[in-house]
Amino acid sequence: MAEEPKSNKLKMHSPDLTQANIDKLAELFPNCVTEARDEDGNLKRAIDFDQLKQELSDHVVDGPRERYQLNWPGKREALLAANAPIAKTLRPCREESVDFDTTKNLFIEGDNLDALKLLQETYLNKVKLIYIDPPYNTGKEFVYDDDFAMDSSSYLIRSRQSSEAGNRLVANTEANGRFHSDWLSMMYPRLRLAHRLLREDGVMLVSIDDHEVQNLRHVMDEIFGVGNFVATIIWHKMDSPKNSAKHLSEDHEYLVLYAKHADAWRPNLIPRSNEMLARYRNPDDDPRGPWLLSDLAARNPYSAGVYAITTPSGKVIAGPPPGSYWRISKEKFEELDSDNRIWWGESGDNRPGIKRFLNEVKDGVVPQTYWPWKEVGSTRNSKRELSKLMNATTGDLTFDTPKPTRLVRRILQICTDPNESDVVIDFFAGSGTTAHAVMAMNQEDLGNRRFIQIQLPEKVESDKFGTIADLCKERIRRAGANIKTDNAGKDGIENLDIGFRVLKVDTSNAKDVYYTPDTVIQDDLLGQIDNIKEDRKSADLLFQVLLDWGVDLSLPIRAEKIAGKTVYLVDKNAVAACFEADVDEDFVKALAERKPLRAIFRDSGYGNDSTKINVEQIFKLISPTTEVKTL
Repeated sequence: MAEEPKSNKLKMHSPDLTQANIDKLAELFPNCVTEARDEDGNLKRAIDFDQLKQELSDHVVDGPRERYQLNWPGKREALLAANAPIAKTLRPCREESVDFDTTKNLFIEGDNLDALKLLQETYLNKVKLIYIDPPYNTGKEFVYDDDFAMDSSSYLIRSRQSSEAGNRLVANTEANGRFHSDWLSMMYPRLRLAHRLLREDGVMLVSIDDHEVQNLRHVMDEIFGVGNFVATIIWHKMDSPKNSAKHLSEDHEYLVLYAKHADAWRPNLIPRSNEMLARYRNPDDDPRGPWLLSDLAARNPYSAGVYAITTPSGKVIAGPPPGSYWRISKEKFEELDSDNRIWWGESGDNRPGIKRFLNEVKDGVVPQTYWPWKEVGSTRNSKRELSKLMNATTGDLTFDTPKPTRLVRRILQICTDPNESDVVIDFFAGSGTTAHAVMAMNQEDLGNRRFIQIQLPEKVESDKFGTIADLCKERIRRAGANIKTDNAGKDGIENLDIGFRVLKVDTSNAKDVYYTPDTVIQDDLLGQIDNIKEDRKSADLLFQVLLDWGVDLSLPIRAEKIAGKTVYLVDKNAVAACFEADVDEDFVKALAERKPLRAIFRDSGYGNDSTKINVEQIFKLISPTTEVKTL
């Protein structure tokens, strides 16, 4: 980790002896150093005196009742942040989208905490896979600067402030006294909300390194349940040692894997590589085809697995090797031998083995917890991949820590079904590797997976891209176009979805009076007749309706004229929305004849009070199953 730059300014105060003493104790008893709040509520490094007393005692010291848990300053505020409502919405941005009308993919630009809250109604228990690559908390990376010190009411008010308020990422160095607490408080509410989105057979994988892997495991144990931990996968990310390392070359990272319900989830098998297939041979020209020799001996004790064997040449093998057992009984052995499933070697007197035929084994192999870079890519591969795609030249800023698409494709192989329209979410989208990998996998296996990418529009120092979100969107555009071009003429390529709808987190479409009516004075009442903000378009209102109703945000939308007014029809007849003015009863009757599942009108759009009063009665007579609401 890089050292903090030394200040040239005078301290202008006497030495802080308390901190000096804490430093000394930290060297002797590192397990007694913790994080706590000072009298002003700020986090700082401190000593756990109960733990220190125990370190200095030869008997058990009375203290707080012990229990197994992970706690940190700010955890309760983080829980509040997860549960607090927000007055925000998603506004469509057609001009930045690709194939807006037909795509099933989404790109959400904004704070991922807000975005995950907005998705709760629509995608609750519907997501098959969540993969994230969050900030690693190395002292050089960044964490989201969330403001948890507020109640739900204050949170609603703050959430309507301009999204241009400034950057939301801050450096999180070990010197700030709350190194782990800040990171945990950032991750905790996001992981809680993500867990709610997963299907019963859904899974979540998180990329992480050694700095926070233990804390991540503890947090996910609490959210998912200890029994739903599946594995910690080791990704060997370096294709050569890092000789500039201060201590050891850190050649690996982790992928922590949890299932919503471990009993309901099973990984898909991984296709055998050419190297694996080459191990199957057929030296005896067996008509059943190539086979792989399996050892007859095993270490697991087996009472029927100790017996002598006579080879075809007459040689007697007294029994299995010392410390092992034949894995099958003598009767089973003789049955396999009579079926030519025992191999004695070309000489006929070798220790026997069992022939496993390729056409009789499963179509793939069980995934392992070690993923070498030769199979899933290295950090060097990923940087080259991104630089080539973005036409980066020396000195261009693209992205410091992208993941290889091969790594994410391995995750997709194991965790998704190509034919089930599985939803894949990445709410730390970064450079867009997950979206790139989804499109590439769909091309390879003719799948129909769908992605949802969420990325904060954090500014970057680049002449080409204003924000990380801009870079991510452009990467997805280029990746999709390249996949189509490189695979022109192949089966299914014309139907491959390489588009995405851009939706941006923004303040609510409703005017502030909707949330804070007590602040409105009598002179302002005439200006509040319309409760919708003046800058909001019909498309903005439509997506607000979809969010509130929990309707899939990727459903096809088309505009149609009915009785002279524009009506938005979602998924043919799932939602019919009209936000125009002067809506009369003739129009309402014409729309009711379409028998939509849901109909929505603007509160200020009715031409007169009679129409407003009668709209529900009209639908009850003509289309009684339609749910009618007013925005």
